[in-house]
Amino acid sequence: MNDPLGDMLTRIRNAQMRGKSTVKTPASKLRAWVLDVLADEGYIRGYERSTDERGHPELTISLKYYEGTPVIRELKRVSTPGRRVYMGVKEIPSVRQGLGVSIVSTPRGVMSDAAARSANVGGEVLCTVF
Repeated sequence: MNDPLGDMLTRIRNAQMRGKSTVKTPASKLRAWVLDVLADEGYIRGYERSTDERGHPELTISLKYYEGTPVIRELKRVSTPGRRVYMGVKEIPSVRQGLGVSIVSTPRGVMSDAAARSANVGGEVLCTVF
């Protein structure tokens, strides 16, 4: 797998299109940090760590719906392994005039765009959520 984070975002998009309540993905620290930001911003209910039948760690993500429609309308990968996108604190994009969230990997950890602006740090823009 070349892009583990992109794989997780695609799994979330596909599961929401099918109306699933949960989705499983292989576990990694970066994926867990991104899921922490999504849970803090209210886009998912939460996630749990577990192991599959072969003993590999995995994350079970509880998806969130409002009146039958997914809370996450748009989930896009910005920085990819082939094209990294780094931005300073003043260049971090606001998604849909502040209604969405950019998830940024900074020297102080993975955080939302608003948290990065308040901490006055830039970094790699991982994805945008609306």
